[in-house]
Amino acid sequence: MPLHQPFEPCLHSISYAGVWPGQARLDLDAFLEKAAALGFRSVMLMAKRPHLSVLDYGREQCLRLREQMDSLGLRCAIIAGYNNFSADAEHPEIPHREIQLAHIEALARRAADLGAPAVRIFTAYEHPNFAQHTLAETLREAAHRAAEFGVTLGVQNHHDCASHYLSLLDLLAAVDHPNCKACFDAWTPALQGDDLTTAARLLAPHTVHTTAADYQRRPRFQYKPAQVNFEPLTPAVQAVPMGRGIIDYRAFLTELRAAGYTGSVAYEMCSPLSGGGSIENLDRCARIFTEYLATI
Repeated sequence: MPLHQPFEPCLHSISYAGVWPGQARLDLDAFLEKAAALGFRSVMLMAKRPHLSVLDYGREQCLRLREQMDSLGLRCAIIAGYNNFSADAEHPEIPHREIQLAHIEALARRAADLGAPAVRIFTAYEHPNFAQHTLAETLREAAHRAAEFGVTLGVQNHHDCASHYLSLLDLLAAVDHPNCKACFDAWTPALQGDDLTTAARLLAPHTVHTTAADYQRRPRFQYKPAQVNFEPLTPAVQAVPMGRGIIDYRAFLTELRAAGYTGSVAYEMCSPLSGGGSIENLDRCARIFTEYLATI
C-alpha cells in the first residue's frame, strides 16, 4: 500500500449516461446515489442531457443538486463541458465562437453554484477553414469569463488541436491566463506513442484534473482481393477494466503526483466496454478502478 496521500477517486457521470449502445442509463439523481454507494466521494458531471444540461439546470436546480450531493457525502470535482471551437467553420457568418463562449460562461456559472472549482473544456477538431492560432485568444476570453465566477477552465487533450502534450503546453503558454489550465489525461500520449512519465512531469504543474480509462488495441485490416492479402489500417481500441490495458497508469499517476499534482482522478466509461453495458458490469468496473487507484 502507498505511504503517501492516496488519490481521490472520482466518477464521471458519463459512465451511466447511456451514451453508447447497450450502456445502462441513470438520471442524474440516480447517478449520484450510485456513485455514493460505490464509495466515491467526488463526481465529474457531464454537462449535457441526460445529465447537467444548462437548459435543465438553472441556479435553483443546481443548488438543490448541491444539497443532494452534500447529503450523500459527495462533492462536484469538475463539470465536463462539451465544445468544439471549429464547429461549422465553413459558415463564418454564424457567431459560433460567441455561442460557445456563452455556453462556457453558463457552465462556469453552474460550477460556482455547485461548488465545483473547474470546468473541463475542449479545443477544436481539425477543419480546413479553422485558423488554429485563434484558439489562444478565444481561450483567454473564456478563462476571463470563468474567473468572474471563481472557476478555472481545464483544457483536455482530447480534440485534434493541441492534443499532443507539447502542443498543449504551447497553447497554455500562449493563453497565459491563471484560470486556464490543463485537464491532462494519459490515454492521448499513450496512443500517440509518447513517454507517459515525461508528459506527466511537464504537465503536472499546469493540471487541475485528470480522467482515466484503460484500453487494449485491436488490429484492423482491409482485405485486398487482387493481392489475396490484407492491408493494415489504424488499430481500434477496446475499453477494458482499469489495469488491464496498454496504458501505464501507475507510471503516469506516480509521476503526476511527484511533479506536484494533488487533485482527484476521475474514471469514465464512455465507449463500448469489455463485458457490456449492464449496471452490473459498470459497477464491477467502477469498483476495479477504485481498488486499482488505491494501490498507486
